[in-house]
Amino acid sequence: MELLIFGEGGLPAIVFPTSCGRFYQFEDEGMVAAVAQKIEHGELQLFCVDSVDNESWYAENVPGRWRIARHMQYEQYVLDEVVARFRRKRPFPHLAAVGCSFGGFHAASIALRHPDIFTAMLSMGGAFNVSHLLRGHYDEDVINTCQWTFFQTCRSPGIWISTDITTTRWLRACTICVGMKTNVWQSC
Repeated sequence: MELLIFGEGGLPAIVFPTSCGRFYQFEDEGMVAAVAQKIEHGELQLFCVDSVDNESWYAENVPGRWRIARHMQYEQYVLDEVVARFRRKRPFPHLAAVGCSFGGFHAASIALRHPDIFTAMLSMGGAFNVSHLLRGHYDEDVINTCQWTFFQTCRSPGIWISTDITTTRWLRACTICVGMKTNVWQSC
């Protein structure tokens, strides 16, 4: 799969495109330019990944189980290849997941499922209840991947939820930013 890398140091961030988007979308939409100073000063490094949404969540002619299974394969690719790639080059104790819209879903899903790997998450206008895309399919993968069901079934004492603020602290030292304001990036 194709990806773009911006920067050589600082906080590494896996950037997910919006619904059915491509790896170059974050740059095309001006988001890379918006954080260019952080990239140039070595404070931030972006790994913009491709998506398989056309083959998973938005695959029209396949059952829900197939959609979630394809998503799980994609998540494993991100962990085993993208994360492993940058960690081989430079070990860094922190990693952020970032995305807008459906990319915000991907960022939240992977960060919440892997708090041992991701220490920060920024979801800008993320879709959090995507169960309608699964045509009624419901299993353990859905529970653990879709934040709406994850939080409904979550019994972990290390997570607390607040709906009235844009920045939340995860008790496991994970910074979670979820917001719809234009300055949410600076708040994190």
